[in-house]
Amino acid sequence: MTESVLTQRLTLNNGVSMPRVGLGVWKASNTDADHAVTQAIQHGYRLIDTAKQYGNQAGVGAGIRTGLLKTDLNCKDLFVTTKVYNGDQGYDSTLRAFEQTLKQLQLHYVDLYLIHWPVDGHYIDTWRALEQLYRNGQVRAIGVSNFDSDRLNDLLDKTTVTPVINQMEFNPLNQEKDLRQTMQLAGIQLEAWSPLGGGAALNNPVVTRLAAKYHRSAAQIILRWDYQENIITIPKSVHEQRIVENSQLADFTLAPEDVVALRNLDQEKRGLWYDDFAWHNPTNPQAMKDFVSEWDDTATYQK
Repeated sequence: MTESVLTQRLTLNNGVSMPRVGLGVWKASNTDADHAVTQAIQHGYRLIDTAKQYGNQAGVGAGIRTGLLKTDLNCKDLFVTTKVYNGDQGYDSTLRAFEQTLKQLQLHYVDLYLIHWPVDGHYIDTWRALEQLYRNGQVRAIGVSNFDSDRLNDLLDKTTVTPVINQMEFNPLNQEKDLRQTMQLAGIQLEAWSPLGGGAALNNPVVTRLAAKYHRSAAQIILRWDYQENIITIPKSVHEQRIVENSQLADFTLAPEDVVALRNLDQEKRGLWYDDFAWHNPTNPQAMKDFVSEWDDTATYQK
């Protein structure tokens, strides 16, 4: 019997092992995140990824509790990731925000804590707070998200703990090839958010051709490619059938020439980047201000 990719792990630079495929919950309400996390755990997922900015940490926490009860597992069987909200960045404010995060997730520690975005003027102090949480044993590993080479090198020059992860928007149309070289030199693992790249990647002719060749969905082709490229990936879905389908990657392998064909799709095309945020581009009236997503069910999940 072929072993599920959900049981496969990569060892990070601090010796902690992390599942290679997990569930993301960006743009999911608390209720949807609750149900999706519960279903994912029941179907063998062990990596769950959320963030304060998503507005669904409480829903994720509820889903974790239900999933554990239904499977007779405990928190040590899971690997839970969350992220420092942009509006909380800074040393003291990050430490305070972490306490709120633990309450919402109903956990005593977090496996991986990330800086969500490198907010100008704050990310070094934020990282030092993460280092303190790591030394205290409140998090098992710390990392970053959306750090380009310049900011990553700045962080490495000014702090003492090397990030274990840089979580980046990564899919066949945006492959961050230069950044990956920087990360490889520092021993930092790439994790993909938005790994399916939306309709543009899923409907790409090369992807659809390979889907027909291997008798798989377009999503499975992309996720199998991530797996063969040793990239940790967290596809988001709130539909049980797709959650299961996204993990069914172990019983086929992309041929070397097909891996290369997907590598050749890179357009360096990001969907979201620094200039889209007010913290980096304050003169742009269209730039996004710091906010936590609000859902109609937020009050239901508040403790």
